Amino acid sequence: MIHEASLFEKLEKRKVKCHVCAHECTIADGKRGICGVRENRGGTLFTLIYNTVSSEAVDPIEKKPLYHFLPGTLSYSQGTIGCNFRCSHCQNWTISQVELEQADIMEITPEESVARALALDCASISWTYNEPTIWHEFTYDSARLAHKAGLKTVYVTNGYITEDALRDISPYLDAFRVDIKAFNDEFYRETCRAHLQPVLDSSVVARELGMHIEVINLVIPGKNDDLKEIRDLIEWVHDNLGPQTPVHFTRFYPMYKMKDASPTPVATLEKAWQMAKDAGMEYPYVGNVAGHEYENTYCPRCGTLLIDRSGFQIARNVITEDRKCPDCGYGIAVVMD
Repeated sequence: MIHEASLFEKLEKRKVKCHVCAHECTIADGKRGICGVRENRGGTLFTLIYNTVSSEAVDPIEKKPLYHFLPGTLSYSQGTIGCNFRCSHCQNWTISQVELEQADIMEITPEESVARALALDCASISWTYNEPTIWHEFTYDSARLAHKAGLKTVYVTNGYITEDALRDISPYLDAFRVDIKAFNDEFYRETCRAHLQPVLDSSVVARELGMHIEVINLVIPGKNDDLKEIRDLIEWVHDNLGPQTPVHFTRFYPMYKMKDASPTPVATLEKAWQMAKDAGMEYPYVGNVAGHEYENTYCPRCGTLLIDRSGFQIARNVITEDRKCPDCGYGIAVVMD
């Protein structure tokens, strides 16, 4: 369904400037932005994917991964098509890089989305699988309805959203699960066709707006695995998002245009985890390593095992109803309801 876009300005000669993502594309009449799904028609910007869904599923919230947001619950998850990044290692490239005219899609309204989430006993709706920022109008309408129905909402995002767009949806967006793909701009320019600073800026704004934030750093051998760079990332998160922000160091597996790369050594992820602990981060994690002890949640004060995870499932959660460690009473940074 084609729908007039929000957050754009009209320029001379029927050009428009989009203000949804940090590329802020200037788009000539008849052309589309970098995302491939926002088109200028006669001097007005339209989204071509308003209620266009390529993927839907009921996922454990841990699959996002979100470890400190409604642990043990289900999230109704939707994705569309297109992306404002061109990541060489994208795991969902069949929907993020596909042309609109070639996509296998269906239409689901915001009202139907909320009804499905409720019927499937989900506690939240997540916009995921591709970049939700470019789906702004649909996610905004859906999130507003979700809140009215008592559902929480989640962006699984690359963070390349403008402050205007983030503030626009912020009354209805609860969690901002953000990839900080590397802590150097060269990686972003060469691998993603983007820049680092807008991601950092949006993460800070999301925190200021009161959203729950968890950071993902996919560690790719030879690309962003320099330990000094990882340490710089940790220190930035500590100083700008806070020591209680969960940080996931996740294992890379070869895919898409990076099939010649090697999987991340588990030892590298464990070093990153230890550096985060040494820097004062309370909740670092190792991800994409099934059964690893560092996918569990431990009390930062006394070390008690609080949430015992096995893959995306929770075997045990002993955090008290008032969000404290049962052994020492330390307050745990977790959203329970």
